[in-house]
Amino acid sequence: MTYPQQATPCCLAAILSFFFLTGTAQVAPALVDFDAYEKLVSDVKQHRKSRLLDAGEFVKASKEKNVIILDTRSDAMYAAVHVKGAIHLNFSDFTQENLKKIIPSPDYKILIYCNNNFISKPLPAGGTVISPQDYSNYFATKSFRPEQKAQPQQSSGSIRKSAATASSFPENAKPITLALNIPTYINLYGYGYRNVYELSELVNTNDNKLEFEGTAVDPAHYNSR
Repeated sequence: MTYPQQATPCCLAAILSFFFLTGTAQVAPALVDFDAYEKLVSDVKQHRKSRLLDAGEFVKASKEKNVIILDTRSDAMYAAVHVKGAIHLNFSDFTQENLKKIIPSPDYKILIYCNNNFISKPLPAGGTVISPQDYSNYFATKSFRPEQKAQPQQSSGSIRKSAATASSFPENAKPITLALNIPTYINLYGYGYRNVYELSELVNTNDNKLEFEGTAVDPAHYNSR
């Protein structure tokens, strides 16, 4: 009886290489196209310039026919406080199918806003608000504030740098706003919705320019309207 000869190191290397290459070839790339998205952002930048509304224009547009106000914040924040009449779709749930469920037609006018459109602060003396509300927890401004660069500190005979020195931002760099309006607008445009308008004003939630509703809203706030 004859027995198969033991595989040589060269044979083993060839076999392992075959399985490695075969496994590599079966890995599919992610459905991510940065270049196409970059082109989309460029198109949206031009489109958006003429579609920014102050609070008065926003309210006026909301009363037209075939208009929806779209809130894309988290489920919890929407439930607590949102612009009266707004419908909700969490931004992370954006798909072609989900958008079709809430927007009857691509021709509908879509009004958008986000946390960075609102602040809550007291009005000057003589304001008309009956019961001022603080919605800061529900409209938290999204921004990044670069840390100031710290001077290297001497420690045990060596230079020790603080965590702030790791920042690549120049000293006195301005905060970077990370408003949800931007990706919301870009995605709506990318999904074929071109009749989009964005609230551009920073609105004090206590000045009655817009009315709010939700579980955290006191109805008495608007009794004087």
